[in-house]
Amino acid sequence: MNTTITTPAAHDVDALGALLAQIAELTKQADAIKDGIKNDASLTGDKVFEGDLFKATYVESNRSVVDSKALFAELGATPEQIARHTKVTAVFSVKVTSR
Repeated sequence: MNTTITTPAAHDVDALGALLAQIAELTKQADAIKDGIKNDASLTGDKVFEGDLFKATYVESNRSVVDSKALFAELGATPEQIARHTKVTAVFSVKVTSR
């Protein structure tokens, strides 16, 4: 048997779920438009696209990420050494799923 908890916050759950669903759909649409702009930039070489109200600028960059596990292994760091230099931060989140 499922127990439903009714609190003031519980009434906001459906509103939050609906908003997150709208955001997901809008993000999907925005990503499709961004992909089109990226394709146009690749084909034409243009970097700036202007509409009546907004301007989009295509930017290319490289991202570098250090593989810390491989670096620690190469340097011979022990799990204890790694633990001494590891910062732990509490993270709180709300996960919403459809019923």
